[in-house]
Amino acid sequence: MKKLIDNLDFKKVGILLGVFLLITALWGTPLVTPLKILVVLLHEISHGLAAIFTGGSIESIEVNMNQGGVCYTLGGSRFLTLTAGYLGSMLWGAIILVAASRTKVDRWLSIALGVFLIAIAAFYIRNVFGLVFAVGFGIAMVGAGWKLNHDWNELLLQVIGLTSCQYAILDILSDVIYRPGIGSDADMLAEISMIPGVVWGVIWIALAAVVSAIALVIAAQNDAKFASK
Repeated sequence: MKKLIDNLDFKKVGILLGVFLLITALWGTPLVTPLKILVVLLHEISHGLAAIFTGGSIESIEVNMNQGGVCYTLGGSRFLTLTAGYLGSMLWGAIILVAASRTKVDRWLSIALGVFLIAIAAFYIRNVFGLVFAVGFGIAMVGAGWKLNHDWNELLLQVIGLTSCQYAILDILSDVIYRPGIGSDADMLAEISMIPGVVWGVIWIALAAVVSAIALVIAAQNDAKFASK
């Protein structure tokens, strides 16, 4: 980790910090709302993937304009499926951020993300708003990858990645820490684990903060120094 910190490119740090602060400044505005709904969708997809990876299946996914969502699953590990929501959306953000910052295939990454969202919509999303949103966002991502250059796609993906990491932490704070007992993933996990939901919230926030910080450090590496070693 020390080598990664020593190899930081402070220009990249400044750019990522600037993007982060811009997202924060616009957080309560309609400009960021589509990104928040995307993170909610990634949250629900993460529940579904956890169910599939543990022997279950996805029945359907819904997201709404109020930044709410639900994933109906059948079978699989309930513990891992419940855990995967908040942490999954954070991991999506970390992976997208690092991939956008450390590779030269950002246009293809945008297209891949767009195709993935359209596929999820076709196979699993069953409410009208969720279907329109996922297909619309997916088409927009494919269009961005097809028409915009590498730099614009890198910035777009970094914005998505940072928003996903940030929203995951804020969502846990809102749903689990500030409003315990509202029926969040942590509340349901508390029922099967006998560990209070707030405790799960603290654990998830700590994990999300650590992984997000590591992703930021990796994303801001100095390519020239890295290549010369």
